[in-house]
Amino acid sequence: MTSITPFTVNIEQQQLDDLALRLRLTRWPEQETVIDWCQGAPLKAVKDLVDYWQHDYDWRRCERRLNQYPQFVTTIDGLPIHFMHIQSPHDDATPMIMTHGWPGSIIEFLEVIEPLTNPTAHGGEASDAFHLVIPSLPGFGFSGKPVHSGWNLERIANAWITLMERLEYRQFVAQGGDWGSAVTSTIGKINPPSCLGIHLNLVIINPVLVDIENLTQLEQTALAKMEHYERWDSGYSKQQSTRPQTVGYSLVDSPVGLASWIYEKYFAWTDNNGKPEDVLSYDQMLDNIMIYWLNATGASSARLYWESFNSIFTDNIDIPTGISLFPKEIFLTSERWAEKVYTKLHYWNECEKGGHFAAFEQPNIFISEVRSSFRSIR
Repeated sequence: MTSITPFTVNIEQQQLDDLALRLRLTRWPEQETVIDWCQGAPLKAVKDLVDYWQHDYDWRRCERRLNQYPQFVTTIDGLPIHFMHIQSPHDDATPMIMTHGWPGSIIEFLEVIEPLTNPTAHGGEASDAFHLVIPSLPGFGFSGKPVHSGWNLERIANAWITLMERLEYRQFVAQGGDWGSAVTSTIGKINPPSCLGIHLNLVIINPVLVDIENLTQLEQTALAKMEHYERWDSGYSKQQSTRPQTVGYSLVDSPVGLASWIYEKYFAWTDNNGKPEDVLSYDQMLDNIMIYWLNATGASSARLYWESFNSIFTDNIDIPTGISLFPKEIFLTSERWAEKVYTKLHYWNECEKGGHFAAFEQPNIFISEVRSSFRSIR
């Protein structure tokens, strides 16, 4: 099946009523025994978020915004793939496929769509224009949920290459962060003739490649972040990469359980001053959380960790690559470390601010980085 079918987000009111009831009936745990986030999302912070969710949040607003952009579903390798396809008014725009990660979704890219597709209306040149393809990962968002194992990074990357071919793009570039970075890197590893280059805002370098002699300050920070992640921040990934089905019951059944699972990552991974709301509004965070809740993807999204978490380190990637390093990213790397894997690293920049959710947190910086990265290879 190669047909492409238009898609509109239209959540039944019954689902929203069910959510409202579940929120009202929440059984809360006791308060944490510390005064910070070291045991997880604090009770008061989560209660404040949920209070807003109950009384002020409007899903229909988000739904209308999503439906402003053309969306489609097509079946690739037996699985329905949902994607946004926003064409630039500039005919010679460069096609670009952008991939989100966990706990992200297409929501992350809403603020960058118009500047990237219509740069002349947003401070850019016509030569900066992109035709955007923004898919939902398998098991995420409005895409289908795999019913058999095997949807790993290589399979997703090949599906994205097929998607761009199906849209009749003979040449394209690819961008991604988090799992999107891994998928995009895998496209680079496959190196199809149609892909001109890639841009990443997360790079994870295999520690065995790291030269621990004469470390720069950035490299020292990078190693400290690796150690911190392993000791204090990797619990979610251990669970999702080993027992995604088990944690999935809670994430699919409890909206507060799901929200706190994701909300804590907005604290830990954004460039904030002590709370997630310094960077992202309740509406922004809840829009993304709702994509997981309404589609019941707590288990299906977690399975990507089971499929691929131990294979995120890659061999050499011989495709033009741009990398933008955001200071509060989970993992950092240095240019010389990156060059060990990305052998055609043509663009490197260390941004002044921003964290893991680059397009979501700092859309203007993200836009500038994507434009700068691809200018020299288009």
